[in-house]
Amino acid sequence: MKVLFNLFDLTQKVNYKTEILAGLTVAMTMIPESLSFAILAGFPPLVGLYGAFIMGFVTSIFGGRPGLISGGAGATVIVLIALMKSYGIEYVFGAIALAGIIQIIVGILKLGKFIRLVPQPVMYGFVNGLAIIIFMSQWEQFKIVSNGQTEWLTGTPFLIMAGLVVLTIAIVVLLPKITKVIPSSLVAILVVFGIVMLFNIDTKQVEDIASVSGSLPPFHVPNFPLTFETLKIIFPFGLIMAAVGLTEGLLTLNLVDEITATKGNSNRECLAQGSANILNGFFFGMGGCPMIAQTLVNLSAGSRARLSGIVASLSILVIILVGAPVIGKLPMAALTGVMIMVAIGTFEWTSLRIFKRMPKSDIFVMIVVTLITVFLHNLALAVLIGVIISALVFAWDNAKRIRARKHIDATGVKHYEIYGPLFFGSVTGFAEKFDVLTDPNEVIIDFAESRVVDMSAIEALNAITLRYHKEGKKVHLRHLSEDCIVLLKNAEAIIDVNIMQDPTYKVLVNEL
Repeated sequence: MKVLFNLFDLTQKVNYKTEILAGLTVAMTMIPESLSFAILAGFPPLVGLYGAFIMGFVTSIFGGRPGLISGGAGATVIVLIALMKSYGIEYVFGAIALAGIIQIIVGILKLGKFIRLVPQPVMYGFVNGLAIIIFMSQWEQFKIVSNGQTEWLTGTPFLIMAGLVVLTIAIVVLLPKITKVIPSSLVAILVVFGIVMLFNIDTKQVEDIASVSGSLPPFHVPNFPLTFETLKIIFPFGLIMAAVGLTEGLLTLNLVDEITATKGNSNRECLAQGSANILNGFFFGMGGCPMIAQTLVNLSAGSRARLSGIVASLSILVIILVGAPVIGKLPMAALTGVMIMVAIGTFEWTSLRIFKRMPKSDIFVMIVVTLITVFLHNLALAVLIGVIISALVFAWDNAKRIRARKHIDATGVKHYEIYGPLFFGSVTGFAEKFDVLTDPNEVIIDFAESRVVDMSAIEALNAITLRYHKEGKKVHLRHLSEDCIVLLKNAEAIIDVNIMQDPTYKVLVNEL
């Protein structure tokens, strides 16, 4: 029953007209992209369309949130090119299914929440890099294959292509100012299609890329030896594909959360994405993940429910079965114009407006992530490097925040009031704050404004109290938090935590 509620959007108010039109628009933009990526990887063209249908249908019903569109994404397909060239498509299907299993494990273990660790500058870099990739990839449509060589369009063919692209962009931009009843992207595609057909204009069409005619996705068990050697071959590709898919998918989910001011379920998205990829591996699909471009087309068309994704995936299936002759005639200029507008809408222009006000470290992270995304097309690596740099910068900044206010009270006891977190990055500065040799016989180290974070901090406490002990002086640790005390107790089995073992050292949690 819950599945049916998700399928038909019975739990929320749905504009069915908007959802259906948005789904048709998404399908129109997904077809050429899926075909292009399949051909790029050396797959049969239908493998791309099967992947788009399976990913879109499964994740639209069971995915982490409404409005998110999945399909045969280039980010995951690029990972498999080397495997395809070396071992063939059967091994590719095995890697895709294995990637799905890994993604399901991530969902079961509820590891999707760790996407929260991705800082905003990394998000900016990721989104901007994707926008640039989407924009740059459209230039391929201005090329043709002649005598086995790829050449740029010139003369009249180039002018026709450029003119139709400009017309498409103009409709997408201007129509919403007149009416938002029909998605401007769909209107643009239909208008340009009508003009090309009416005036019999000779321009590049979808059928010039590949045939989109076929049957239902056939069940097929990947044909390769079930040995440990085979697993060693496909596992790295499956792991990388799973990581790239989850990274792009969960970042896209977060982006949709921000746009719609609603909350998605990252772990559910992992499960849905993994299930879809397993099906892809056994039904001739090239696999994939959420697609930020098509998701933004969907949202800009007004969709906020699951129905549009279902309509888009079923439309692709219908096109495969019966609609190929019509879809094959769609001018690529119309689809190119729509994707250019998607790229413009994807780019985080806010990141440029606040560029001068951002910390230099955040600017550096954003640029690095953008460059890696654009030039290496490795989204997982870009995000990972961005997170690592951000973490190191954070650790360095906090390492410099350790402070100690010192004073001697009326009874001759010296107080060290510690400020800032005590962790691996700040232990050196912490140790330098103490004057062990010249301090009086009794010392109080107050952690009311500090926190013991990790094992390095415990070792630092152990070392400083040991130095005082060797000088015959007493040390009181005041206002240690409960979690800090637990850390200290747990550490007894690993290091000599003399502050807990030596009776001359007291832990005064509640002493004022």
